[in-house]
Amino acid sequence: MSLKAFHVIFITAASAMCVGCGVWGLKNFLSGSGAFDLVFGIGSFLAGAGLLLYERYFLKKTKDVSYL
Repeated sequence: MSLKAFHVIFITAASAMCVGCGVWGLKNFLSGSGAFDLVFGIGSFLAGAGLLLYERYFLKKTKDVSYL
């Protein structure tokens, strides 16, 4: 597995985990927790979106590099 393939898999997994943490934080906030869970949920969604934007940039930048 090349470094490019590992990087794409790692960033995809990290963004999925951020979205999962965002759902968890918002679910806790809606069940009556404090404002920290709202900030945590929104921040996690923003981090996930940022990682997806970074992955898009990375794929455009390395389009000439093989996955092998």
